Amino acid sequence: MTGSRIAAVGHYQPAQVLTNEDLAGVVDTSDEWITSRVGIRTRHIAGADEPVDELAAHAAAKALASAGRGPADIDLVVVATSTAIDRSPNTAARVAARLGVPSPAAMDINVVCAGFTHALATAEHALRAGAATRALVVGADKMSDVTDWTDRATCVLVGDGAGAAVVEGCPPGEEPGIGPVLWGSVPEMGHAVRIEGTPPRFAQEGQSVYRWATTQLPPIARRVCERAGTAPEDLAAVVLHQANLRIIEPLAEKLGAVNAVVARDVAESGNTSAASIPLALSKLVERGEISRGDRVLLFGFGGNLSYAGQVVRCP
Repeated sequence: MTGSRIAAVGHYQPAQVLTNEDLAGVVDTSDEWITSRVGIRTRHIAGADEPVDELAAHAAAKALASAGRGPADIDLVVVATSTAIDRSPNTAARVAARLGVPSPAAMDINVVCAGFTHALATAEHALRAGAATRALVVGADKMSDVTDWTDRATCVLVGDGAGAAVVEGCPPGEEPGIGPVLWGSVPEMGHAVRIEGTPPRFAQEGQSVYRWATTQLPPIARRVCERAGTAPEDLAAVVLHQANLRIIEPLAEKLGAVNAVVARDVAESGNTSAASIPLALSKLVERGEISRGDRVLLFGFGGNLSYAGQVVRCP
């Protein structure tokens, strides 16, 4: 196989919307305080009866429908998540069971906010090696399950949701639709973003993460483009991990993608961790802001101070 492509995408968010005004009734905060610091206005919150695999399955079903494929067409399911409660069955197996996918390879990948781009690269490698023919790649997180709702520094950031992609091989003669991945981490700074403890709780060292993201990541994002043979100014869209606008906007500006649509879904969805990139990409496609074949930079970063990115063709 010469390469693979994203055939279709889909996304899902719970119905409940939590506004900044709602949060101001719970912790010492305000709409002005939140929007001025992180640019978030609303976020979606899943109910107690909506586990993360259900969010993932909804998004995956939409991606399958958009691709014109059924569960029997999938032989690999990869789910990026860091908020699965149970260790076994894993989330991927539960998603496959919900959808009726017969006998797939099913694996979870936990790279927190960089999870989806790691999962996409893993699936692309499997297809290129001939270990799979068509994959379902999902990023899904229920951050509300691991949030301390009394901590105004973190509770204002998070949201729940899922995004998914159907990934398949390219027809003969077609240019690959998923470029080479560039990935890595700064493990000695892994403590800067944490989901740990009993019960597990999300915490971060905000200033350290901000400085790393805005100073160290722009040249790495440019190298992702170089690996794909794409100049930043030729990008139609930039979909970064939706951490907060104060990270997204300077990172995109330093990248030099002057003609690109910059995804800002964080304003209405909050930080949905591994879901944020496919969720934002799916919305851009759904709204017609990017067109089939457009070059799009996907770049995830966060927990472990991990990062992974690739340039893809819009489905």
